[in-house]
Amino acid sequence: MNPVEILCREFGIDERVSRAALQAYARVAGITYDAQTQVKANVLQAFAQEGVSESDLSVSMGYGYDDPARMHYEALLARIFGVPKALARLNFASGTHAIVAALRACLRSGETLLSVCGPPYDTLRNAIVDAPYALVREGVRYREIALSADGRIDESALVRELGDGVAVVFVQRSRGYAPRRSLPVAAIAGLVAVVKARSPRTLILVDNCYGELVEAQEPTHAGADLAMGSLIKNLGGGLAPTGGYVVGRSDLLEAVAAQLYAPGLGDAVGPTLGFGRALIQGLFLAPLVVEQALRGLDFAAALFDELGFAVDPAPGTVRTDIVQAIGLREPALVVAFARGLQRAMPINARFAPEPGSVPGYADPVIMSSGAFVAGATIELSCDAPLRAPYEVYLQGGVVAEQAYLGALCAAQAVLG
Repeated sequence: MNPVEILCREFGIDERVSRAALQAYARVAGITYDAQTQVKANVLQAFAQEGVSESDLSVSMGYGYDDPARMHYEALLARIFGVPKALARLNFASGTHAIVAALRACLRSGETLLSVCGPPYDTLRNAIVDAPYALVREGVRYREIALSADGRIDESALVRELGDGVAVVFVQRSRGYAPRRSLPVAAIAGLVAVVKARSPRTLILVDNCYGELVEAQEPTHAGADLAMGSLIKNLGGGLAPTGGYVVGRSDLLEAVAAQLYAPGLGDAVGPTLGFGRALIQGLFLAPLVVEQALRGLDFAAALFDELGFAVDPAPGTVRTDIVQAIGLREPALVVAFARGLQRAMPINARFAPEPGSVPGYADPVIMSSGAFVAGATIELSCDAPLRAPYEVYLQGGVVAEQAYLGALCAAQAVLG
């Protein structure tokens, strides 16, 4: 008996959903995740080369000078991303915090920030354009290029826009809350080639959230100057308690550290407060956790496809992040999906999510989450702004079977 059949029986899933679920599982059960095999080898090699010792996992407090866990953790990330340096700190409250710190470090008043994927996700665009102390309010110029109709970076528009003080080209790898496809590393490599040929001094910064360890290479392998993200997404392996990271060029990392701490301190401070073990162990487990998430998302895509809903990516296609978009067509079904998914959570399974206002978002947002680490979207969750085209964005899942159950419960709730 396969795991979906067991879950349908044990959790009383109705016949229509069960029938579709068995067909969906048959479609995805044979999928192989070859990129994750390479990623596991990459991470194992990084650990073998780094040589972390038990004594390196000791607690540091105060200023955190010479914190061995922090230094080894950042060295591991540098090896995995193929860069000279990494800055991965508990002081970063979120991926957005890390991204904005990197943008501030790389931009001066009068210089231009060019987003090549259209508007970034809501909270980041707010931090760039609209919020008090936003980059634009401090003299940074900001422009956007829409993706082409087929979801690719519009290279002809990019060439036209380069120059005129464009200091930073910004790439959002994942879809955010937009009906667009996530970008593969190969697309970022093409962008790098265009930008560096036309404007060699222009920096390329990549929001790497949700994309870490999904492909065999990272944006920095493709030539991005910096990549930024959250430690409680893919890299955390479900164990990291908080934090964010920036990886890339050493000189740029020094500027980011000055933004995070203070000029002159560099990256010499920042205690791990006893969480170094969780950070390093989470990174060791992260490739396996990412693979589990991908398995769960492929099943969810196949299930909702069987039930007649639009899904992107389609089940079995190559994925470049851990986000699954499901088109539900109307707001009531978005709410039903979130409430159904909530029933599969290990924490707060009896809660019923409600749409509400979220700082940085123009529309009400509904979220479903029952994570052991609040906001850790490598754990199973979903988000959806209540606006057309009424897509819900399913994320993560550290255990594939829990993601299967979440999709089953969400489908049963949507069908009423």
